Amino acid sequence: MTRIYVAGPMTGLPELNYPAFRAAASELRAHGFDVEDPSENVNPTPDDYHGWLRAGLAQLITCDGVALLPEWEKSGGARLEATVGATLGMRVAPLELWTAVQA
Repeated sequence: MTRIYVAGPMTGLPELNYPAFRAAASELRAHGFDVEDPSENVNPTPDDYHGWLRAGLAQLITCDGVALLPEWEKSGGARLEATVGATLGMRVAPLELWTAVQA
């Protein structure tokens, strides 16, 4: 089963954009993907952005691809995740391109 990491903006958005992350994860799972959703993480270093980022990157490197949420390019963390995924040879594409085809 293909494992997909969800990347997108969080900081400064209502509810940290968790509803969009969780909707994307649900949609990807409905299409047969195994999903790593960083919005489900518990921050190992509360109130420190770097703890969230480290946890997300640890998840990311276990994946086969990265699904990008809208406006991902406005997020430094999501840009880093997209770059790391691409550098590791993963398919990095907008969410809608992942869900347009079956896993």
